[in-house]
Amino acid sequence: MTDHVGLALGDRVPDVSAPLVFPGGRQEEVSLSDLLDEKPVLLCFYTNDFTPDCVDQWCSFRDYEWFEADDAVQVVGVSKSRPFTHRKFIDYLDLSFPLYADTDLSMASAFDVDYRVFKVAPRSRRSCFLIDSDGVVRYRWISEHPLDPTRDTPSVDEIRRAIVEELDVGEPDPPSP
Repeated sequence: MTDHVGLALGDRVPDVSAPLVFPGGRQEEVSLSDLLDEKPVLLCFYTNDFTPDCVDQWCSFRDYEWFEADDAVQVVGVSKSRPFTHRKFIDYLDLSFPLYADTDLSMASAFDVDYRVFKVAPRSRRSCFLIDSDGVVRYRWISEHPLDPTRDTPSVDEIRRAIVEELDVGEPDPPSP
């Protein structure tokens, strides 16, 4: 893909908002800046709830306990799925991460990761952005699959290393037995 897909390292992120569905079913309109006021965000764009690749991606985040144990960053998903579908997806996979409902792809567009598959169906390109508390992109991973940029999945090990390095945080203590 081209080098100018997605926000670049060092770019300041736009202050976008959309309905955010939390584990437990609560939903509210939340701006990205409100989340960044709490702590840095790992913002992960994906295609749709319940597609096989997206299930695999979110299961890998869920099963990689480091994201659960670390309080230095909040993992937040973004897809064009509706809030109702997000609630079902969160429950089905037992996720502890909130998901933005970007039904009009305005967030994907603001991050320059929207595209049309086969120039027809609008989607967001699978991608992850580590955003520090100042709203600056410190790490990014953007799918470069030659036919369908929703097919790649990010390496959770690579993302963890980026969080440790870019946010200068240590490894969390292992979970209690």
